[in-house]
Amino acid sequence: MPDALPAADDAPLAILYRDDHLVAIHKPAGLLVHRTALDRHETRFAVQLLRDQIGQHVWPAHRLDRGTSGVLLFALDADTAGQLGRQFEAQTVAKRYVAVVRGHPPESGLIDHALSRQRDDCEWVDPRAEPAPQAARTAYRRLATIELPIAVDRYPTSRYALLQVDPETGRKHQIRRHLKHISHPIIGDATYGKGQHNRMFAAHFGCRRLLLASTDLWLDHPASGQRLHLHAAPAADFTALLDRFGWCAALQIQTAPL
Repeated sequence: MPDALPAADDAPLAILYRDDHLVAIHKPAGLLVHRTALDRHETRFAVQLLRDQIGQHVWPAHRLDRGTSGVLLFALDADTAGQLGRQFEAQTVAKRYVAVVRGHPPESGLIDHALSRQRDDCEWVDPRAEPAPQAARTAYRRLATIELPIAVDRYPTSRYALLQVDPETGRKHQIRRHLKHISHPIIGDATYGKGQHNRMFAAHFGCRRLLLASTDLWLDHPASGQRLHLHAAPAADFTALLDRFGWCAALQIQTAPL
């Protein structure tokens, strides 16, 4: 089962913010940011679609997994792209996500767990190299919980939670790997999640996507230096599930970055 269904149409990308230096979109679940050898048959990419939509070249400032929806930032020139890259590298960009996970985690926590490096498909890797794990930290806060009268695996009921997740570092698949590490994987995650729970959500709720959304970015504007906050509410399919669980109000209690 894929992390998310591909985008169903060619509707224009939703632009959240645009000026002479930056443009931010609400990336739909199922859309790749750029071309990759791992999905060599895919023909739709956020970089290409946005370039064609606004009529100019764009440089992605960061990445979102194919299955993740939400805020995706681009630079409109190479110098701005470099400035943004330095902010992400210095970890001065604050990022926020929301996720639906299996089980009921503690009310809040900090996952401080080093992760082995997962290289991009275009990177050459010396087969003799054994790189050390990279430091990785993810803070989270539990926003809501539910227990459903639906048997999954050997349990007569099933428990789930809505989390606010603030990654402090930006390792590949960090949030998904960290939540698996604490035994609360994200629903819809075909790689790090639990198949029984993913199948239950598909069968009972028609939900086949990765339930992870990038909702907020805080960064220093490369031209003005002022702090810029970019926000996107979860996509309609994600919000429909939150509403069904009575969780939409819980999103309103989020605070500044953890």
